[in-house]
Order: sequence, then structure tokens, then C-alpha cells
Amino acid sequence: MSLPQRIVIVGPMGAGKSTIGRLLARELGYRFVDSDRLIEERCGADIPWIFDVEGEEGFRQRETAIFRELAGETSLVLATGGGAVVTPENHDNLRHEAFVVYLKTSIEQQVERTRRDRNRPLLQNDDPEAVLKRLFRERDPLYTRLADLVMFTDRKSPRLVVRQLINLMDPKTPRHRRHLKSEGQKHV
Repeated sequence: MSLPQRIVIVGPMGAGKSTIGRLLARELGYRFVDSDRLIEERCGADIPWIFDVEGEEGFRQRETAIFRELAGETSLVLATGGGAVVTPENHDNLRHEAFVVYLKTSIEQQVERTRRDRNRPLLQNDDPEAVLKRLFRERDPLYTRLADLVMFTDRKSPRLVVRQLINLMDPKTPRHRRHLKSEGQKHV
């Protein structure tokens, strides 16, 4: 299997999508796009402000427009926001000629990684852990359905995850050779 020309990373808040996506793109010599950052750049405002002014629906419309625009781009690693999968139209745009990686992590890791981050509007309440649990129940089936590969990130450094992803997508030596199932997913 040769390296996919378009890699889309999905998963919950705190899974490491932006960090791992950036490192993966650098390693492959691909362009990296973080959809949340691109929306902020184009709006000239941060995500909490967009949620306050336009609501989640307005934010999701902007997100869908970005995915539609990037659907045909190659040599790209795209890190999506955690809620990108809730809009059905996004599924086709994200999967379009892409290899989709679901970075899966535990609720405990999500809580740890997001507890000081004020740029996550859905977690600005008295019980962010309960929100993360609810979002996992709602979104995990969507992430799983879209994914070509499910990669667990708990207790793994971003560099290790990137090495594992590259070895799975394009093994360099017989020792590292692993085959992705054509009809299913590989879980690592």
C-alpha cells in the first residue's frame, strides 16, 4: 500500500488531532490544515466568539464549507474539530479520496488534556467530564464508521503515534509490515 495522498484525522477533543496531524504532515512533506484554526483565521475571531455570536449551527456551517473546499486537495493532512462528524454532509467531504484516522482516547485523558483550555465552548460548564462522556456516546459510532484506521493515543507520545501511523499506511520493512483489512478497520 502506498501512502494516501489525503489523510483526515477525526476524534474527540483532547485526542491529539492537531499535534499528531502537524507532526504527520511534516514527516510526509504534506500541507497541514487544522479546520478549527482555519475557521478562526477566516473569521478573525476565536471559536468561543463564533459560538456566542452564531451558535453551534453557524460554526458547523462554516466547518462544512471548509471541508467542501478541501475535499479534492491532495498531499494534505486535515485535523478536524471533535464535532465535525455530527453534520451528515461532512461525511462524504471528509472521506472523499481520503484515508480517515480516528484518534481514540479515554475520557480520563480528554479531561486531563482539556481542563485548562478555555477555547472549547462545549466544556465551559460545571461538569466538563459529563459533557465529554455524553459526546463520546454520541460521536464514537460516527468516528468509527468513518475511519479506515482506529489509533488509540492513551499513554503514547505524539511521535510514537505518527511512526505507527506511517508504518501502518506504508510499511518500509517486512518487520514493520502490517496489512489493513480492505473491508474493515485496523485498531492499534
